[in-house]
Amino acid sequence: MLRTPIARLRLVGLLEGVSFLVLLGIAMPLKYLAGMPEAVKVVGWAHGALFVLYVAAAMQATLAHRWSVGRLLALLAASVLPFGPFVIDRRLAREADTGIAPQA
Repeated sequence: MLRTPIARLRLVGLLEGVSFLVLLGIAMPLKYLAGMPEAVKVVGWAHGALFVLYVAAAMQATLAHRWSVGRLLALLAASVLPFGPFVIDRRLAREADTGIAPQA
């Protein structure tokens, strides 16, 4: 399953996207509305680690598939937008199924 750079990028992207939504939708409200800063500390740390893995996976896929710098930048930009990794995942899934690179 995780034998290809695109498969690894998709998995890490989905995990990173979920962690970002948990950080924004659960941990931040717990911090500011319920006075529980520990939630942001734990979820923030996990999200940060997943973000670093996502950047590494994006760079690995870019090198392996000889994608353009613009495509790499699009992948990185998507990672900082809520739901961005899920949009990118759909494109990567189509590419993995067809073997044809979509336009960035």
